Amino acid sequence: MTPLNIGVLGCGPISQAAHLPATVKAHNARLYAVCDRSAALRQHAQLVHGATVAYADASELFADPLVEAVIIGVADQFHVALAQQALAAGKHVLVEKPLGIDVTSCRALEHLSAQSDRVVQVAHNKRFDPGIAFAHDMLPRIGAPLAYRGWYCDSAYRYTVTDNLHPHILQAADAVRPAGNPKGDRRQYLLLTHGSHLVDTAIHLCGPVTQVQTQLRHVHDDWCWFSAITFADGTLGHLDLTVTLRGDHHEGFQLYAEAGSIQAKTYLPWFFKSSDVEVFTHADQQYHRPLGADGHSYKRQIEAFVACIRGETPQRGTSVAEGRHILQVLAAMSASANQGGTWQDVQSMEGAP
Repeated sequence: MTPLNIGVLGCGPISQAAHLPATVKAHNARLYAVCDRSAALRQHAQLVHGATVAYADASELFADPLVEAVIIGVADQFHVALAQQALAAGKHVLVEKPLGIDVTSCRALEHLSAQSDRVVQVAHNKRFDPGIAFAHDMLPRIGAPLAYRGWYCDSAYRYTVTDNLHPHILQAADAVRPAGNPKGDRRQYLLLTHGSHLVDTAIHLCGPVTQVQTQLRHVHDDWCWFSAITFADGTLGHLDLTVTLRGDHHEGFQLYAEAGSIQAKTYLPWFFKSSDVEVFTHADQQYHRPLGADGHSYKRQIEAFVACIRGETPQRGTSVAEGRHILQVLAAMSASANQGGTWQDVQSMEGAP
């Protein structure tokens, strides 16, 4: 089957490290177009990755009838507006996580998406980590869940590691950035950037979260959110988001259920290595482990996105509704921490984390 023509909007760090090479590698996709306001970034992307065309403005990309789907890899503050424009132009959309920076705007995109026949997916690539995908597929064999524990502890040495793993990332003085300095609000930035991964894995395995109780400890530039959570089916949970850890990146989860359990250790995605996952099933009293030879979660994400567009498989990626729910959980975590660790109702959350 002819590969699907994809346009990558935004040629900055996340696209250079993930979306551009992943689109080139995906067996059912073709990197047809790149788009960036920065001439240096779009020319670099086209030269290195071989895109057919390069555009300076998103409206040009959306107007091209040969572009069938777009990947939005720009600053978080621009996600919702550009996804809405892409949908209005009839494009399928894969938008970088988090879906947005506040619940209200995400609701507006959710409403628009529900009225469209286009596929809209939030780029939580960890769902396409072979180990995590295996854990999800094994859920029916371990029965009703009892408790979940997830952790995402980012290393103080992350950038030493990623500088070696990433391709050379081109920076450009004329790149378009949000007004002010969004990263200056360190608390919100870390919740959105890292917390969205932590919450997405939890809801992917255990479903929606209804209540959150969070304690926050902040010392110098180190942050630790400890959250007790309750899932809609009554499953109890605990989430640990710590930035930064003096040690190696530490990420994973444990899930205890009536007929088995799951233990997982997850690596930085730039290693392209599957999570180490063991699933114990009580029925046969055995552990099950996947090899996960293809650990390129960004490539696998695009391949699944295209397969869903073509009707070959159901959507396995994060939906717009789930993306909005993740923002609500993060907002509840923030509100609970602000109020001394009081329980917060997730569905009542609006605004920003």
